[in-house]
Amino acid sequence: MINATIRRFAALVAAFFLIVAARLWYVQVTTGARIAAHASNPRNGTLEAGRGRILATDGTVLAYSDGSTRRYPFGASLAQEVGYVSVRYGTSGIEQAYDRALSPPDLSGDPMEQLQEIRAAIDGKPLVSQGDDIVTTIVPAIQQELYAKLSVYARAAGVVIDPATGAVLAIASVPSFDPDSIDSIFASLRSDPASPLLDRAAQGLYPPGSTFKIFTASAALDSETVTPQSRFEDPGYLDVGNAVLHDNEGEATGFQNVTTAFALSSNVDFAQIALKMGIDTFYEYLGRFGVGDALDFQIPASESNVPPASDVSAGELAQMGFGQGALLVSPLQIALLAATVANGGDEPRPYIVRQIRRGNAVVSVLPSGTLASPIAADTAEEVKNMMIAVVQRGTGTVASLPNVVVAGKTGTATNPHGAPHSWFVCFAPAAQPRAVVAIVVENAGYGAAVAAPIARDVLATALQSTASSEP
Repeated sequence: MINATIRRFAALVAAFFLIVAARLWYVQVTTGARIAAHASNPRNGTLEAGRGRILATDGTVLAYSDGSTRRYPFGASLAQEVGYVSVRYGTSGIEQAYDRALSPPDLSGDPMEQLQEIRAAIDGKPLVSQGDDIVTTIVPAIQQELYAKLSVYARAAGVVIDPATGAVLAIASVPSFDPDSIDSIFASLRSDPASPLLDRAAQGLYPPGSTFKIFTASAALDSETVTPQSRFEDPGYLDVGNAVLHDNEGEATGFQNVTTAFALSSNVDFAQIALKMGIDTFYEYLGRFGVGDALDFQIPASESNVPPASDVSAGELAQMGFGQGALLVSPLQIALLAATVANGGDEPRPYIVRQIRRGNAVVSVLPSGTLASPIAADTAEEVKNMMIAVVQRGTGTVASLPNVVVAGKTGTATNPHGAPHSWFVCFAPAAQPRAVVAIVVENAGYGAAVAAPIARDVLATALQSTASSEP
């Protein structure tokens, strides 16, 4: 009887042991890598003194470790993109995307290396194990100008890219937050209706308004649906099915060619152009540009919201032709549309990290690339000329710069949540573009009145900064 009881107890203990062992095996082996890599894993937020730095393209420090504290010298101006590190809340931005490179090597299985680390700490010498440094494409002067101009407004975002390479020279989102204080403010940030944790430049989705006419013009010209000399009549309205479409504020631009319709931003004409193109061709070019596809970027970026072609009526297609309807895009996506035109028809792959360094040695280079070539070079040249006309004699004259030919496009995007969003996208010098700037200011009204002056000033800084960095 006693022996039977002992055997049952032993069997019960063995069963519990097998259950615990199986659970440990599952956690450590089966799901260990996934758990370790999860953004909310507190272990990833450990503030090791040896965590690598995040640097601007010129070596300016954007993030570093001060003992066990992570510091962010650029504060709110780059908070969403550089990200944060927190024992409680994990990681975000570049801190998350490149956590493995930034983190010091794991010495838990090497007692000798641990001993050397302890000795270095006691002697006040550099630690033996150091994480790698991440070198970004950010240009500090452009970044500071961009954030300063946007931060005047309650909600806004902007991005500056090199159209030839896709390098992100500056990127900012407002409202923002102080990443140095993330542990004490995270709860309030998460519940804030203004969504300061959201990277509006790469993840915010907005109706693009007339900035999307860059796409419509590109697709219509490249498909030979129209030529720059094709003429359309704009009496100020257009009946499409059961809907009546209008220009802004009851405007009517009359009878003119496509270039003038683009310069004066005629909604009626671009609705007609989209209808003439048809759903199949319109959607073919959306696919060519990758609008609606996952955006290949090194930190989180939202794909554009594009309704299924099977659900699109004539009225919806007409509205999409001038950037309205169900269409929603990010400022980064609009910057890429303009960059494709600036880059002769090749759409660059955007990137914000260009190198990983270990000490003084470069251990990894992240080269530039091309996402696609959605339009021919001569099409890009025709659209560029239309964008030049916008700044020289159209809705974007406020964006002109002395002794520089600027190409641009205004946008005033109506939305169901208040006043229209103000948009502007531009690049310069038009002959050999060095910088593309895309700006959106939420609920601020006309693109020419608010977004365009911001873009102009940021573009001027970008041209000066890129010129001074040339060999």
